[in-house]
Parts: sequence; C-alpha cells; structure tokens
Amino acid sequence: MPSTVKNATLLFMGRAAVRAHALLGDPAARLFGMSPARDPYPEYEAVRRRGVLVKSRMGLYLTSSHELCSSLLRDPGFGTLPAGALSPVDSSAQVDGRRLVNPVEESFLVRNPPDHTRLRRLVAPWFTPRGLRAQQATVERVVEEYLDEVAPRGTFDLVGDFAARVPVQVIADLLGVPGADHAAFARWGSALVNALDGVRDLGELRALHAGLREFQAFLDDLIAHRRRRPGGDDIVSALVAHQDLSREDLIATTELLLVAGFETTVNLIGNSVLAVLGDPAVRARLLDDPGHAEAVVEETLRHDPPVQYTVRVPFESTRVAGTSIPKGTPIMLVLAGANRDPAVFADPHRFDPGRPDVREHLAFSSGIHYCLGAGLARMEGAAALRGLFRRFPDLRAAGRVRRRPSRLIRGAARLPVTTGVTKRHPIAHTIS
Repeated sequence: MPSTVKNATLLFMGRAAVRAHALLGDPAARLFGMSPARDPYPEYEAVRRRGVLVKSRMGLYLTSSHELCSSLLRDPGFGTLPAGALSPVDSSAQVDGRRLVNPVEESFLVRNPPDHTRLRRLVAPWFTPRGLRAQQATVERVVEEYLDEVAPRGTFDLVGDFAARVPVQVIADLLGVPGADHAAFARWGSALVNALDGVRDLGELRALHAGLREFQAFLDDLIAHRRRRPGGDDIVSALVAHQDLSREDLIATTELLLVAGFETTVNLIGNSVLAVLGDPAVRARLLDDPGHAEAVVEETLRHDPPVQYTVRVPFESTRVAGTSIPKGTPIMLVLAGANRDPAVFADPHRFDPGRPDVREHLAFSSGIHYCLGAGLARMEGAAALRGLFRRFPDLRAAGRVRRRPSRLIRGAARLPVTTGVTKRHPIAHTIS
C-alpha cells in the first residue's frame, strides 16, 4: 500500500506541475498537457515561432527545427535519456520470482554504444534489404487474409480489424510465433506505448504492469521452448543461440521488436488511410496507380508521423544553437514539427505525395538510432493501402474517429469504415 500511495502522490504532483506551467505559457507543459484528441501541429508551430531552441521551465529545451533535429540525432556527443527517466515500470516488480524487465530502458531503443551496437547488430540481418525481400510475400499474404475476413461485413473498424492485425501477424512470424494471439500482442504493446509519454493514473499504471507480466511470462516460456529445441530460423531462436545474452537482454529485445514493429505500422496504416479518405485527388491517383501507395505512405510519414518526438541529452556540457547546454540536459526534438519546417518543405502543411523531397522527413529518426524496422513499416503500409483500395475503391469513414490516448504516438485507436458495397439478396426478376 505505501508504494501505491507514493505512486498516486507522484502522479498527482506531476499533473499539477504540468497544468501550472501550461497556464503560464510554457511550451513543453503545453505539449505534455495537451489532449491527445487535439491537433498538435499548431503547438509545434508555436515552438518554431519562439526560435530554433526554446527553453522550458520544466528543465528541458525544445526544437521544431529540421536542421537542428537532424544535427543532434547524428551527433555522437548526444545520446538517449539515462535509465529511470523514461518509463514508469516498477523495477521491483516480479514475474514468477524474476525481475520485471523494462522493455524501453533495457532494449537497444534507448541504450547508447557500446550496448546499443551490440544488441542491434544481433537482429539487424532480418531488416536488411535482402531480409525484407524475403518478407514481401508474407506481408502480401497477411494483408489479403485479413481483407478476406472483413470483406463480408461491409462495415468494420479499420484499426482493430485490419491495421493492427497485419503488423502483429508479420512480426509474430518473424519472432517464430505462428498463430499468435494478435489481440493479446496488441494489448501488451498498447499498454506500454500509451504509458511512454506519462502514466495518467494508477489504473493505467496497473494495466501497464499487468500487461508486461503477461507478456514476459509468455516470452519466458517461448525462450525456454527455443532452448529445448534450437536451430529455428526465426529471430528468437537466433537470439537464444547467443549464450552470452542475459534473460533481460532477450526479453527486452524481443519486446522492443514486437512493440516497435506493431505500434509504428498500425498508426502509419491508419494515418495513411485517413489522408486518402480526406483527399479525393489522392484517392483518384491511388486507384488509377496502385504503385502510388509508396508515395502516399512516405508523405504520411512526413505530414502526420506515428512518432511525434524524441529526446536527446549531451554527454558533456556544450553549446547548441548559440545556447550553453549543461551536461545531461534533455532536448526534446519535435520530429513531427521538423517534418513541417518551411525551411525544408514547401507548403509544409499540405498533404502532397508528389513532393520531390518527401524522404527528407525525420519520422524514423536519424543517426545510429534510425528505426531498424523502417523498411518493413514502409512495405506493410504500402501493401495495406494497395490491398484496401483495390478491394474497396469506395471505402468511406463510417463514424467518429477515436484517437489513441498518447501524445508521443499519434494515430487512431478506432476508425469505423464502410466498404461501400451493398449486400445484395437474391431477387426473382420478372420480364414484362
């Protein structure tokens, strides 16, 4: 009970501090306190108007500058936040007597060299161009399977019934878990990602810990099975074959692959579909040329990316954009704002899949932390768009879009759509 009271107190104090600073106009507090249902892009523009590097009373700096974001992401003098700064996972929690692994801070997502290099190198072969070519047929098959499933319904939830299921199935196949319970995988991933930009209450904290306990119990069993039957050609089998990897490294790496593989792609698909549904010209071009799906996905990554921001800290005191920055001071890189920087992109708020410089976006970060699964996400997003609008050229929104409860990860939690296909019943035609 004492730890529950402590957590409740810290959550309350944190929310109160954010609200107080937001009322004073603090740019970071306005972002952290903003409802996920709101359009965040005006706030990113407000940061840009304040200057290249903006100071917050909350002990950090912010930037929406494409040039500065790109520079800091590539600068070896900057790294990720130190352990304990990102996730609310309770390090004292147990899974069957074993410590609950923090899948954010103990994975290569936020670790710095040499640990980052060592762990990332183990799984990189599955995400090379050669490795991705081997996945193309699987991705196309999975897309068609789930389209076959929703086709008879006429109306369905694009996120829950399709966009979430495709990446979960693809990454489950890579991990060597065919026939995985996609609903459980999605629940585990969402519980973690929804908490990344701040746990809002004790209920969300309990859900996070419960989901991680379930997930890690599942992975402990899977790892034990792979140890008994080695030699598989999946990622988990390859990781288990490295005897020097600890249980914590195995768990954290596997969890990261699932969460990153699922969360980036489900929101990329949802945001791409929303863009097509909202622009008749883009829809017409896509229907006329299914190959245009790649350009639509790329512009979605620029215009409305799944990951909105990241953080970097200097290893030593330094100067950034003419400002002295003490060692360890967080700088919030507003990637979604940088992707609409008018210094780089003409008419940046317009959705334009034909823009020549679209790949200059930072949706997948840059430098050593460039998203390992970027190629797979692009492949899945384009395959999903091609399949959807080939099968359902009259696809339409069929209800209110519900946004997911996160400011860090932007996307729809629910997107009702209708195929526009009217169910026909047998009718006896008479000739008069």
